Amino acid sequence: MSETPGAATGVTRRTVLKGAGATLGAAAFAVAAAPLAKLREELTFEEFVQKHYQEMTAEELARVIERLEADAKREYGAEVTIRDHRPLSGVKFGYAISLSRCNGNGACVEACHRENNHDRASNQSYIRVLELPKGTTNMDEGRVLYDHPVPAPDKYYMPVQCLQCDEPPCVDVCPVEATWKERDGIVVIDYDWCIGCRYCEAACPYHARRFNWKKPEIPAAEVNPFQSYLSNRIRPQGVVEKCHFCLHRTREGKIPACMEACPTGARVFGNLLDPDSEIRWILANKRVFVLKEELGTKPCLFYFFDA
Repeated sequence: MSETPGAATGVTRRTVLKGAGATLGAAAFAVAAAPLAKLREELTFEEFVQKHYQEMTAEELARVIERLEADAKREYGAEVTIRDHRPLSGVKFGYAISLSRCNGNGACVEACHRENNHDRASNQSYIRVLELPKGTTNMDEGRVLYDHPVPAPDKYYMPVQCLQCDEPPCVDVCPVEATWKERDGIVVIDYDWCIGCRYCEAACPYHARRFNWKKPEIPAAEVNPFQSYLSNRIRPQGVVEKCHFCLHRTREGKIPACMEACPTGARVFGNLLDPDSEIRWILANKRVFVLKEELGTKPCLFYFFDA
């Protein structure tokens, strides 16, 4: 697992918030953190002094997880199990999506919505399926909202989610190091360390991150009880979140929920370090491209055409 530069044993959220204010400048930090002022006042002492994920001992993390499981029972009426899934050795995850096969049906969006315990009222998901005119790969020309039958004439469909970049600008701008890239290629977020400044959201050129403006609303019967600390546990209000390649599934040898739900077989997921994997075959034999290659972010999510 990657190291978090500058993290020090004994550092708490109080000292990080103070340091972030100095780093950003008082005025800029006040504006960035304004939505969280009331939330931070409501933090319990245990939450306020909690260490960064990478600094916690196994015993400390176990106590935090126990508290989070109790919170889920109290606030949502759901019995959940939260695990700590660590990166697998010899693995770097990659994703490839066939734009020839995707027909805009949205099954991946719905699967992500349910798998990752998103707010039901706002129908959130980590995936957007852009409808684009044929002849362009410019995602800025895509439409997210369309109410006509799909696929539409002269259109094609491009699902967009976190691209798990090798050079992630979102990581570089985080003033409190709440987000980092792990050795299996997944960019993760410590939701309990995030201060909600949204600098990472602004830095992402793919609009893959979003801010949790409200406490998620999820009926108890719809809560996915199989959760992980860095992935699909119910996120608190006031933090940024994004796709994590369903690490609670993929680090157990399963495929992401969006791939499992795709009815057209448009999605290919696998280990980029395995020369015999299907994704490596795709990269070697198909017309592959990445979004906004000129930015140098080096995404680990690729697009290809079958023909």
